Amino acid sequence: MAGPARSPIAVRPATAADAPAVIDILARAFVADPVMRHLFPDDARRPARLRRFFDLVHRAETDPADTLIAGDATDAAVTVWRKPGSWRTPPAVMLRHAWAMAAIFGLALPRALRVQSLLERHHPTAPHWYLEFAGCVPERHGRGFGGAAIRARLVTADAAGTPTALETANEGNIAIYAALGYRVTGDFAVVPGLRFWTMWRDVVSR
Repeated sequence: MAGPARSPIAVRPATAADAPAVIDILARAFVADPVMRHLFPDDARRPARLRRFFDLVHRAETDPADTLIAGDATDAAVTVWRKPGSWRTPPAVMLRHAWAMAAIFGLALPRALRVQSLLERHHPTAPHWYLEFAGCVPERHGRGFGGAAIRARLVTADAAGTPTALETANEGNIAIYAALGYRVTGDFAVVPGLRFWTMWRDVVSR
């Protein structure tokens, strides 16, 4: 006999009041990420650095509603999106947050700027929604929260006839994104042992 039907995972746009939850989820989700380990190699200090980093990310985004939160009784996953034509961080934003970036990254700032430069160099230029960050709290992996937060944007992107794009530095994520309709379009190395894969998803007719 089949078990009870699984309730749909609730997904909602973030508001300014959700900043603490967004920062907490992303900081916890990325603590073992290969890029963050490259930028913040000190295991003991990385969690605090990540909180400061994602606080900066959240403040730099222009529309909180482009961040989606998935959860049930508690928030579990977050996706941060940029609208078509807005995937590149404007120089004015970089200048406005220059001191904060220097304080967060310290001596790793040149590494961070190189990563950003490489990402922008390999990024597609055709109009698309850009999945900048996607993260789920570790203890809730495998329960569909991250996928729900991604699919919520894919539905609206498909309805508008707009593709989506992302990059991942975790090879294990490729199959996850492929199941959502993405395909690998290229790859590039940052340093030996650290590689990004660029992925693109065409519009799916529904």
